[in-house]
Amino acid sequence: MTVYAIGDIHGQLDMLRAAHDRIAADKAREGTADATVVHIGDFVDRGPDAKGTLDWLISASADGAPFVFIRGNHDRLMEAFLDPDAFAGTVHAKFNWLQENLGGALTLASYGVATGPLTRREKLRAAALDAIPEKHRAFLAGLTPYHHEAELCFVHAGIRPGVPLDQQSDADLIWIRSDFLDDLRDHGPLIIHGHTPVWRIEHMGNRVNIDTGAGFGRPLSAVAIEGRCVFELTGTGRTAVT
Repeated sequence: MTVYAIGDIHGQLDMLRAAHDRIAADKAREGTADATVVHIGDFVDRGPDAKGTLDWLISASADGAPFVFIRGNHDRLMEAFLDPDAFAGTVHAKFNWLQENLGGALTLASYGVATGPLTRREKLRAAALDAIPEKHRAFLAGLTPYHHEAELCFVHAGIRPGVPLDQQSDADLIWIRSDFLDDLRDHGPLIIHGHTPVWRIEHMGNRVNIDTGAGFGRPLSAVAIEGRCVFELTGTGRTAVT
């Protein structure tokens, strides 16, 4: 059985379309038209067109495409900015989504909301709520924490090693780094994740990192997975990830 996955998108609409073109070409070659395509999260921030990215994904999904959408930490930060009361006291509330390294201002700009150093946060929130369509907020609210299929588990950041999937915390699934990345034990399913940018796709035996830094202008990776074998999709076909 084949499952496809796409790394952290970060508002890179053109890269997203190109990744789906590579998947479509692979599906045509391999006869896998009905195979699931999992998006590993971080749909917004840092890139130039978060609005267009959400529009495209919502439209494609409405047409019946077999897509799965995983929640990323940037997606949650956007939600927390728009509805701070709902996330008061959580780890997400501790971050300033509008600070430059997080990229929230670029997301707002894609909706036509200008930010500036003297603009009050409450004013920006009100402008954002007016500009961001309800269907986009519903998309963010409907993101899934993880997706388990066959021998695979797809999650944004990773898992807390030794904790059953149904007992994982929201914060770990979208924020965890070293406690997961440095753990060499078998997690049962092969964990497919993003969140921590790498220069090329990494297959570590117990996990596969497919975030190759699209949020920083580097390529957006797409992979085909069969069993525990992972293939990067390029313009000329498949390349095994070892």
